[in-house]
Amino acid sequence: MRTELCDRFGIEHPVFGFTPSEHVAAAISRAGGLGVLGCVRFNDPAELDAVLTWMDEHTDGKPYGVDVVMPAKIPTEGTAIDLDALIPAGHRDFVERTLQELGVPPLDEDAHGAGVLGWLHSVARSHVDVALQHPIKLIANALGSPPRDVIEQAHEHGIPVAALAGKAEHAQRHVANGVDIVVAQGYEAGGHTGEIASMVLVPEIVDAVDVPVLAAGGIGSGRQLAAALALGASGGWLGSYWLTTAEYAESVPASATQQALLAAGSSDTVRTRVYTGKPARLLKTRWTEAWSQPGAPEPLPMPLQNLLVADAHQRITRSGDPSVVSMPVGQIVGRMNEIRPVADVMSDLLREFDETLTRLDKLR
Repeated sequence: MRTELCDRFGIEHPVFGFTPSEHVAAAISRAGGLGVLGCVRFNDPAELDAVLTWMDEHTDGKPYGVDVVMPAKIPTEGTAIDLDALIPAGHRDFVERTLQELGVPPLDEDAHGAGVLGWLHSVARSHVDVALQHPIKLIANALGSPPRDVIEQAHEHGIPVAALAGKAEHAQRHVANGVDIVVAQGYEAGGHTGEIASMVLVPEIVDAVDVPVLAAGGIGSGRQLAAALALGASGGWLGSYWLTTAEYAESVPASATQQALLAAGSSDTVRTRVYTGKPARLLKTRWTEAWSQPGAPEPLPMPLQNLLVADAHQRITRSGDPSVVSMPVGQIVGRMNEIRPVADVMSDLLREFDETLTRLDKLR
């Protein structure tokens, strides 16, 4: 299985694997794909620099990329206005009351943090600056086109830029801004998604732009990867499927999140704004259900919603209760039924891809 992107990136298979875990990203690259490390969890540029140095040393010289979250700059950021002051007291009261009702204990005094500041435009820019000091091969932006000066900065270093799109017109706008690769992310994908399913979206975007397209959403088998290429994509962008790998389990030992994912079916997700303030597909749990009950407040816009729920997510993670976890995941979760090494996941994808092509060839 080779496409133009294999030669362009020096990879064996057109499998781009997004993950928040450096251990998973490195394993994807070692297995012949392109591991793409999500940077949003890094508040401190020095911490990201240290993790990328680890990636440099553990990818066996294979290429890897990074994914940033660069929303449009909000007027209050970078001014004297405290973002926390923009969060209504009623929202804070709802979060605290809900956590108590769900039996989630409070954090220790020394465990409180500033939330995940990677959702802020300025912090995302620092992620780009740090990443360009390493031998990365791709910068992807999870919220569409980065600002043009960021795209130009990447191009000056010889690094292509990818951007996620949920509509053909979004993809066209990305390309007009200088984006090199479009990730067509369907409705069934985990994280931020649009409202069009992959089967419809991928060919629409392929027909609308003259750059390579990666298919995202609903890909967790060789059959689905073959379908993506049949629709015109030049490769697959897989995110959710790596959450039940052994390498991810090592990153998050005894993870209640993995327990919840292993038990979930394809109908156990929900598209909601409670995670970041923008529509994102999450695992459906008692936490997400609480936000849809009568009397629950409307989620705040990004990045205020993330700042609102940051401590709550820490408390939920430390509680160890699978029934309340807050985790982005796609509808492919129904296939994520066991813990396996990344190498085995990749091997099964390739094996089933070949079997699918053989089966289809017999139909001619």
